[in-house]
Amino acid sequence: MSAQTNQRIDGKRLWDSLMSFAEIGATPKGGVRRLTLTDVDKRGRDKFRAECEALGLTVRVDAIGNMFARREGRDPNRLPVLFGSHLDSQPSGGKFDGALGVIAGLEVMRSLNDLGIVTEAPLELINWTDEEGSRFGHSLMGSGVWSGIYELEKTYALTDVEGVNVGTALDGIGYRGALPAKAFPADAYFELHIEQGPILEKEAKQIGIVTGAQAQVWYDAVTIGQDSHAGTTPPSTRKDALVAAARIIDLVDRLMRARGEDGRGTVGQLLVSPNSRNVVPGEVRFSVEFRHPNAAEVDTLDAAFTAEAPKLAEACGVKLELTTLFKIPAQPFDPSCVELVRQGAAKLGYSAREIVSGAGHDAVYVAQHVPTAMIFTPCKDGLSHNEAESIEPSEAEAGCQVLFEAVLARANRTL
Repeated sequence: MSAQTNQRIDGKRLWDSLMSFAEIGATPKGGVRRLTLTDVDKRGRDKFRAECEALGLTVRVDAIGNMFARREGRDPNRLPVLFGSHLDSQPSGGKFDGALGVIAGLEVMRSLNDLGIVTEAPLELINWTDEEGSRFGHSLMGSGVWSGIYELEKTYALTDVEGVNVGTALDGIGYRGALPAKAFPADAYFELHIEQGPILEKEAKQIGIVTGAQAQVWYDAVTIGQDSHAGTTPPSTRKDALVAAARIIDLVDRLMRARGEDGRGTVGQLLVSPNSRNVVPGEVRFSVEFRHPNAAEVDTLDAAFTAEAPKLAEACGVKLELTTLFKIPAQPFDPSCVELVRQGAAKLGYSAREIVSGAGHDAVYVAQHVPTAMIFTPCKDGLSHNEAESIEPSEAEAGCQVLFEAVLARANRTL
């Protein structure tokens, strides 16, 4: 038998593990609700820790709750090869977004143990805290703090809609760790993820060789008008915050569509106050984001939106407060790490294509400190952030096998 046949992960074991983790926070429609730093998230973290420790891995937790499971290598002086993703989900998320990367990482560790392989470099499997940003409003929180993008103390102070802050939530589930939440020297980072888009499925490709991630800018927006009686307030005196918000949302859509199929513009969160059917809304809080593979286009979107949105609010007699949460330039991945993904797919005979990530991932921030690459698998109809999110067992196995090849090659490379 060839080496590639001998060194195989266990696809059935991987799938069974994915389904086992999917029971934690399972929803009636077949998805998961595993919001970050909740009791459900704690159950997922506890299971992850237990399974890592059962494999002989040493688990450390940093001050923002990121979990690192280490497998020692032959040479303790070599920098570790990192890989992983996240276990938290959207409020109505799918089984595979993030979880695939973490659980496939577990399968890589299991397979290395089964095969009796000792890598030259140490390996560390990571579960990043709050990649989704659905509870506290800052996606990529754990990797962002680790990478120095977000300040730890300011991050602790972020609150959810019920007023619970990050620090309190970490303490509540027992995952505010002693390890400093900052980047440490590492040799490489690999992240396996579902594509969350339709390209691989449409082109019948088994593997996406991710060369980088597109640029994006996120805002918090608040339109402030005046609550008033819906039946007695004539049009001329209304200061309707929701009408202003609606016109700004339409602007987001128009700016996106002007960029063709590469443009992305989304308002995914809307909070109307006082939210009564017979009161003209006095305040609306909403999210806005733009994305594009070309950083210059994001700059153009940013400039156009911040210039035009206040004019729309003013025309409605409403004030607009607009806060830029962050602006991320397009992030290319490390060519040598990308090449290992390419070689792994070719060695295994998988059909593959290069692709740019449309979604933000922890890899985007990690790449600012560590040579990084990502691996994509197809997902049915390109659907994600949805309970109906779906992949095939063979797709999960292929992605995990490429991850295995890339991690092993990097950890055993000649220095």
